[in-house]
Amino acid sequence: MVCILAFMHRGFVECFWTSLKLGLTSFGGPVAHLGYYREVYVEREKWLSEERYAELVSLTQFLPGPGSSQLGSAISYERGGWLGALGGWIGFTLPSALLMIGFAIGMGSVEELLGLGWLHGLKLAAIAVVAVALFGMQQKLCAGWKEGALALIALIVLMLAPQAWVQPGIIMLGGLVGAVLFHEGAEKSSGRASVEKVRVRGQWWHSVLPAGLVLAALMLIPALFPGNSDVAALGGLMHAGALVFGGGHVVLPLLETSTVDPGLVTKDTFLAGYGAAQAVPGPMFTFCGFLGADMKLFGNAWLGGAVAIVAVFLPGMILLAAGLPVWDRLKHFAWARAGVRGANATVVGVLAAALLAMLIGDSIIGALDVAGVIILVLAIYYKWLPVWAVVLISAVVGGVGG
Repeated sequence: MVCILAFMHRGFVECFWTSLKLGLTSFGGPVAHLGYYREVYVEREKWLSEERYAELVSLTQFLPGPGSSQLGSAISYERGGWLGALGGWIGFTLPSALLMIGFAIGMGSVEELLGLGWLHGLKLAAIAVVAVALFGMQQKLCAGWKEGALALIALIVLMLAPQAWVQPGIIMLGGLVGAVLFHEGAEKSSGRASVEKVRVRGQWWHSVLPAGLVLAALMLIPALFPGNSDVAALGGLMHAGALVFGGGHVVLPLLETSTVDPGLVTKDTFLAGYGAAQAVPGPMFTFCGFLGADMKLFGNAWLGGAVAIVAVFLPGMILLAAGLPVWDRLKHFAWARAGVRGANATVVGVLAAALLAMLIGDSIIGALDVAGVIILVLAIYYKWLPVWAVVLISAVVGGVGG
């Protein structure tokens, strides 16, 4: 009955359909997802402003869990409430979840099916998407020299110390510095400019207390069933989802500890699934669907994949449910708005560092790739083609050329 009502809910359907299209085309990992989200939700659909988008990026970088999925759910919440957030998560997660479970059951490695050329084309498309997003955010969020300096410092720090824990730390530091640098301006503007209207319901503890209790109960479940290997495996996945900052590839060591070390998944199988996860759109956390299906949790591959995906995503989403209402109350203070200004500028530097890492990695090989990225950037920036078409063309050209 709940599912039927959810699907009848207009916000659920709208958020599900929009995020489903993103889930089918958002290749490149969590950094690239920021570019895809911005192009769809800010530029095309205009569900939220550039400033609000940067706020949500900052918030989801602070929280443990799957950063890009939390961001997509937060944006969908802005549009359709909690049912919209649920629809947004399901839509973005569903395509890659089905693919990863299918790979575990018997579809095999995507590289064997299609080769590596198309995957290279998708990497180039992801670089172009991130580059356009960076340019647009820089124009709106780094208009002054102070904001530009914060972005540049963040870029330098992250290039020198690329560890995952540094990223939320540098955003937090940018917010603290911004609270000092921009506090006077925020106080002056408080009487002239209204803060963007957001959903704020009840007291802050109405979200924090239930979320904390649910999260604590989830973490204790494995201890209640000490002899059950399926529950122990789910506990390991939940711990990984609750403890990792940065999402994406950062979760892999925790997953390996939870599945390979106890002998639930072989090392070769783990690496094969990781390879397949590189080639599917959507969140990297759906790799857990592959692991759950391979382990056949509760006696069935499809059921095991589904419950494994829920287990790894659920803690981060609970933390988002607790943190979003608290943040939406804090932002009404002048010092908080000043901090947001500093954090937003720092996010631009974080995105620039991610783009630079992509450029100096193994994604671009030779002059043809450089020319291809330039063409893709122009196509996205000037809206010659929708982003999904750019991604598709890149994959096809890469597959033919590879």
